[in-house]
Amino acid sequence: MSDGTADGTTAMGAPARVHHTDVQMRFADTDALGHVNNGSFVLYAETARLQFLADLGTEVGSLILAHLSIDFRRQVLFGERIAVDSWIERIGTSSVTILHALRAGDAVAAEVRSVVVSFDYEAQRARPWTDVMRAVLGAYVASAPAPA
Repeated sequence: MSDGTADGTTAMGAPARVHHTDVQMRFADTDALGHVNNGSFVLYAETARLQFLADLGTEVGSLILAHLSIDFRRQVLFGERIAVDSWIERIGTSSVTILHALRAGDAVAAEVRSVVVSFDYEAQRARPWTDVMRAVLGAYVASAPAPA
């Protein structure tokens, strides 16, 4: 798996920066017809989200997943190259909404939206972002939605 960042525009918005993650498809990700199972899309998005957050280079603290939704755009077949572009839609007080464009080859196969919350496990409540983390996340915020 490789990862990194790049400047660019994707289907769901016009971010300042995009984080890119190549994902290794496994035979176990597919069904009897060679299609990637819908549950595997969740794992691909999770892999990209965790790599994105790890690559920010700043302590992000404890995060919990609060929301996950997927819009499927096309089927993916065994052997296709999978990559996920990730960026930020919105930064809340203690949450961040991350958008992912899951690509098979050059086509978007699914659009994923995940919301993660900075969480204080000792206090058992959400923890606000620090100014430093807000600035780090801000570099990846989409400036405007893309035309439909």
